[in-house]
Amino acid sequence: MEKKLLQESIHFLEGFTSEKRIGLLDKNIENRTRYITLVLEDIFQAQNASAVIRSCDCFGVQDLHVIENHNEYHLNPDVVMGASKWMNLHRYNKEERNTLSTITKLKNQGYRIIATSPHSNDILLPDFDLTKGKAAFFFGTELTGLSDEVMNNADEFVKIPMYGFTESFNISVSAAIVLNHLATELRRSDIYWQLSEYEKLELKLDWLVRSVRSGDELLGKFLKKKQ
Repeated sequence: MEKKLLQESIHFLEGFTSEKRIGLLDKNIENRTRYITLVLEDIFQAQNASAVIRSCDCFGVQDLHVIENHNEYHLNPDVVMGASKWMNLHRYNKEERNTLSTITKLKNQGYRIIATSPHSNDILLPDFDLTKGKAAFFFGTELTGLSDEVMNNADEFVKIPMYGFTESFNISVSAAIVLNHLATELRRSDIYWQLSEYEKLELKLDWLVRSVRSGDELLGKFLKKKQ
C-alpha cells in the first residue's frame, strides 16, 4: 500500500477509537524494533513458547520466528496475556528443511545468525557487539538444544553467564535474559534500531485494525470506496 493511502486509512480508523488508545499505539510503535529478532526451533512446551512471545512484546521486539520441524507451536492464552495480538509471528513448517530455509531468509534480510548455545568460539552475552548489524538469536529445545543446521550455519555463538551448578536456564528464562540485555543496550547506543517511517505506518494500521471493533470490515469498505 502506498504511503498516502496508509496515512488516509490510519486517519479513518482513528475515528473509531479514543485519543488515549491512539497515544498508546504511537508510544509503543516508537519503541518497536526489528534490529534484533528471536527464532525458536522446535519448541514443544506451550507455556514456554507463550512466555517468549510475551517477553518479545514487553521488550519491543516486533518479530518472532518459529521453526516447526517436528513440534507444532502452540500458544497458552493464560501465559501470553494477549501479547500475540501486537506481534508478527512468522511460522516455518512447509518445507522438509525448515531450519535451513529460515536461516537463508534471515541472512537475506541482513541478519547475523546467532546461536545461543555453548560452543568453542562462544562469547558471553555482555560482550556481544550490537554495532556490527542486525542479529537473529536462535533458541532450541530444552532437551536437545539447537540442531546441527543452526550450529553449522551460525555466524556467532553467545552464552549467558552462569555461576551455579545448573547447566542451563529453560527457554523462556533464557530468552527473557537475552532480550532484557539487548533492549537495554540498544537504547543506550547510537544505533538506529527503530522501525522505518513506512514500517511504523504499516504497523499502526495493523494495530488499529486489531483494536477497532470490526476493523477488517471497516477498512475493507474504506479501501473499496477509495478505489
